[in-house]
Amino acid sequence: MKRVCNFSAGPATLPEAVLQQAADEMLDWHGSGMSVMEMSHRGKEFTDIITTAESDLRELMDIPDQYKVLFLQGGASLQFSMVPLNLTRPGESADYINTGSWSKKAIAEAERYCSVNIAGSSADDNFTWIPTQEQLQLNADAAYCHITTNNTIFGTEYHELPDTGEVPLVADMSSNILSRPIDVSRFGLIYAGAQKNIGPSGLTVVIVREDLIGSAREATPRMLDYKTHADAGSCYNTPPTYGIYMAGLVFKHLLKLGGLKAVENLNRRKAAKLYTAIDENEFYNSPVRRQDRSTMNVPFTLAKPELDKTFLEKAESKGLVNLKGHRSVGGMRASIYNAMPEEGIDALIEFMKEFSERYA
Repeated sequence: MKRVCNFSAGPATLPEAVLQQAADEMLDWHGSGMSVMEMSHRGKEFTDIITTAESDLRELMDIPDQYKVLFLQGGASLQFSMVPLNLTRPGESADYINTGSWSKKAIAEAERYCSVNIAGSSADDNFTWIPTQEQLQLNADAAYCHITTNNTIFGTEYHELPDTGEVPLVADMSSNILSRPIDVSRFGLIYAGAQKNIGPSGLTVVIVREDLIGSAREATPRMLDYKTHADAGSCYNTPPTYGIYMAGLVFKHLLKLGGLKAVENLNRRKAAKLYTAIDENEFYNSPVRRQDRSTMNVPFTLAKPELDKTFLEKAESKGLVNLKGHRSVGGMRASIYNAMPEEGIDALIEFMKEFSERYA
């Protein structure tokens, strides 16, 4: 079997070593005689899995003790509702910085529950940059300020966090969590769908400061109240057990690599290689402002857009798949999350060089 270089934006490629370990343990986890898929979420075997996963994530991200780690379902999209339901009271407002499609969806959902102040936006330029601190119009009385730290579709990323003062900073970190060290204490709440850098789809990780738990609106469904899950250790109902198991394997894999600083160094090297290949070849163009370029998602266009289909077909024949850009941006997009090996970047760059020489 020959594995391809999968540049999908998500579900994304997973570390091969993790997939191999999961395959080896599929029928019998640690002598239990059961697959993880068959375990009771209240049994001692799964309790060990979820406890270890949380411990390893805390070590990876250096999560302070006053934060709860929750393993939930519903994807980041469910958090668009859970955040305002838990963090705002009737009549309160929240700040949102609009940097792309997922920010827009989060805003639309929050507007169902509270007043939303658009504190900054790059919509007029098709989200090709991130608003600076000086461009923001923040509300000191906001219940929270929401950002999307990496914009999968448009290829922009926060490299400096906004200063929100005493207002809790809430982040959708789905597509760059675990890609570099962060100061968790800068945030009130972090949430992330797993299917980029954590594991398979179906799992959502929430990291929330304890003082923001327990004040959900009265009409909030019990399953949408962070306190419900915090009090039950993420096992109020049957959690996504296999997703948590896979995430735990990924956490251990990243620790073995040397932690998030080592991961960051590799990610920066991969991204620098690819952006250099784009910038030094007139056949390709990056639409994103340089200082806001993402290390995870790299959109680029061809000098001859009529060759997009040919580019994709030729790339796939070389084992380079899922490079088509989002329809709102066009062109190509290479998603180069943690598990994309550097060899995959090298293969893409070599193909891009060959393609431009042939079709320029």
